[in-house]
Amino acid sequence: MARHTFIQETKLRDVQGRIGYITSTEKQEFLYAYYDTAEPIDDEYWKKLAEENQKEFRKSGTEGRCIEARELIIALPENYTEFDPETVLKEFTDAFEKEYGVECISALHHNKTKTNYHIHLIFSERRLLPEPEVKIAARNMFYDETGKKVRTKKEITDSEGNIRKGCSVIKKGEVYEQHLFGIKDPRFKGKDFLAETKQFYTDLINLHIKEPEKHLKVFDGDSVYLPTKKIGKNNPKAVEIRADNAARQEWNQTADVALVSGVPEEKIFEVKREDIQKAASESVKKEGWLPGLFKNIVHKAKEKLQGLIYSMKLPPKPLPKVDIDVYNGMVRVYKALTKERDAADKLRSTLTDLSMKRQKATDIFKAGERKQLDDQIVRTEKLIDKHEKAIDKIVRKAGYPDAQSFMRTLERSRDLVVKYEQELKDWKEEVAAIKEGRQPHRKPPKAPEKKSVREQLARYQKEAQEHTQRMKQQSRASRDMGR
Repeated sequence: MARHTFIQETKLRDVQGRIGYITSTEKQEFLYAYYDTAEPIDDEYWKKLAEENQKEFRKSGTEGRCIEARELIIALPENYTEFDPETVLKEFTDAFEKEYGVECISALHHNKTKTNYHIHLIFSERRLLPEPEVKIAARNMFYDETGKKVRTKKEITDSEGNIRKGCSVIKKGEVYEQHLFGIKDPRFKGKDFLAETKQFYTDLINLHIKEPEKHLKVFDGDSVYLPTKKIGKNNPKAVEIRADNAARQEWNQTADVALVSGVPEEKIFEVKREDIQKAASESVKKEGWLPGLFKNIVHKAKEKLQGLIYSMKLPPKPLPKVDIDVYNGMVRVYKALTKERDAADKLRSTLTDLSMKRQKATDIFKAGERKQLDDQIVRTEKLIDKHEKAIDKIVRKAGYPDAQSFMRTLERSRDLVVKYEQELKDWKEEVAAIKEGRQPHRKPPKAPEKKSVREQLARYQKEAQEHTQRMKQQSRASRDMGR
């Protein structure tokens, strides 16, 4: 299964404090670079932005807390540590500024264990105005303790005629309102913004990854797979999330096996939708969130999917009689996948026998036999896991992001070759009928040429071969990045 992009968005209610945190060499043990695109306003761009946001928030009367800016956390693949940090950070930050037209400040970090190389990118939702917008009072203006404008001076004075503490007066001719920034860009509140940004940065990240099989992809919620969750720093539910992720990975591996075994994609997705997504939703409504709940649901769904795998008996498919190198290569990959699948199935049968023997070894004098069986069961489970993981490695090595993509391409290619063989068979029968003086069922068609079959196959396999066409361009881009 392909590795997915991780990009997280958060709302910032103290942008200056957050900037101080991500750019501090004292607070960040592994701070490699930071970069600011903002034009200075008395060298205080982000301070002025925060002040104006707070002013507008108070003026709106909205409850809650003011959002001063937003932040993206962008995880980078391991190979990015080979590139110059300042170049990486500048490229990613400038790309966002160019795409959305807002100022950014960013920092490039490793986490404490140096397992997560990532960018913090803070951006403004407002654009700096070419010239400040200033409003002058046409008459005296009065504001109460809450900052609300009132009509007369009497409304802000006490019984002795003095202006109450906290109230204010702006005299005629004085500035009563000033704006350095425009209104907030509504795109950043839109539900599609994060998805759009994930695709934007996924494309940028992949430009500097030489091996196509290591390219990241944006997780597709409509796929047969389950996404894993990121574990944040000091997350109190880290243990539960790790267990949850392990269950998701087991499901994803089983889905790979199911695809290679010929289980229709729609059947796998149906199990995912009904037995995981729907079951989890109903369980949470009924019982609330409980540790281990989702893991049990996934385990049951996995068992159901394994039942579908066992029920599939795929007859051997004949190889095409035409010389199609790419298709033959895919067939070799498919054989390797089925070999891993068959090995895993054989081990599962062995595991069942061992488990039955273990259940029967209850006699007090069979302690040694029980220990031996327990050891065999553990070794067998590890071997099964090894074969299941091998399926993912094989398809990625062949240049496909996951087994799902490979099986789609193989099926389309196989249909084309079978169609060609049937057309050729019909043609031979009809030619034989003409030679024997019999009336053919239809006019004999001209035998398809290998070249035309190659062209059709290449068109069907476009998505699997695009990486080959881009190799040189990506390689040059990666070398330039490393300079």
